[in-house]
Amino acid sequence: MLVQSMTNTDTRDTEATLAQIRALHAHGCDLVRVSVYDEACARAVRTLVDRSPVPLVADIHFDHRLALQAMENGISKLRINPGNIGGAEHVRAVASCARAHHVPIRIGVNSGSVEKDILRREGGVTARGMLDSALNHARLLEREGFEDIVLSMKASDVRLTVEAYRLARAECDYPLHVGVTEAGLPGQGTIKSAIGIGALLLDGIGDTIRVSLTGDPVPEADAAWAILKALNLRASGVQLISCPTCGRTQIDLPEIARRVEEGLKDIRVPMKVAVMGCVVNGPGEAREADIGIAGGRDCGALFIRGREPRRVEGDLAGILIREAHALALEMEKHAL
Repeated sequence: MLVQSMTNTDTRDTEATLAQIRALHAHGCDLVRVSVYDEACARAVRTLVDRSPVPLVADIHFDHRLALQAMENGISKLRINPGNIGGAEHVRAVASCARAHHVPIRIGVNSGSVEKDILRREGGVTARGMLDSALNHARLLEREGFEDIVLSMKASDVRLTVEAYRLARAECDYPLHVGVTEAGLPGQGTIKSAIGIGALLLDGIGDTIRVSLTGDPVPEADAAWAILKALNLRASGVQLISCPTCGRTQIDLPEIARRVEEGLKDIRVPMKVAVMGCVVNGPGEAREADIGIAGGRDCGALFIRGREPRRVEGDLAGILIREAHALALEMEKHAL
């Protein structure tokens, strides 16, 4: 499962674009898409490809020449809809170049880009219509003998998105890039993306994912990783478990959890860390984690990977951070 995001810098500004690509890579992106909307962007692809830490995808609409230039300049993947680039001759040229450079093509249909004849037939935007639109574009490439195709059918409506992808998985074998488009700002948009992407991933649907959020793209990568970690599809870094607190809680659990999460951001080995606030569920949850604390009045019980629990007092967050780093070193040595 690969995580994708997209830059929102001016692609012609290679330094700004590279800075954003590197930031996305640092937050776990496996590939990054850039807009290629004129010849200057297509020329910039060469510099971006040469200096990028991850493979790049060129997002192109309407002008097949930009696709050709981007591929000649080393782009790893195209996002283009063959039906929008000007006829069979242009499709043939793009397919031939993509085949020569071993560049896959993603066909992306959004709820706002379904063809008018399909909308009339369906009476509006439907999952069936979105998939038919994507397959119509795919057939243009198939006629040229090109089948290294990825499909996406995104909507801002979560149910419609999930329905479209489930229909696609039932009817074709192409890899699927999944996400809820135009989900909104971080917060509500993150929730919509987690529901839609999570539902599909639990069904085994999806080869690449993108969380689409308004603004800085880095939170997209963070949200994608959180979704994958919650589903145990990515095992890297800390998965923090903390209780919602109740009247039995006798420690400042929100502050302890916040400090622990911040203090363990640099850990890369897969580690489950529990911060629990009472004696009811706390010991069991902490015992099941790699390391955890169940807090009580002025003290806590520290659990580390099946060892006998240890009573600790004082700065519970500091103790847990220190012990977790020591455990991470131990886990790294055993992994070598």
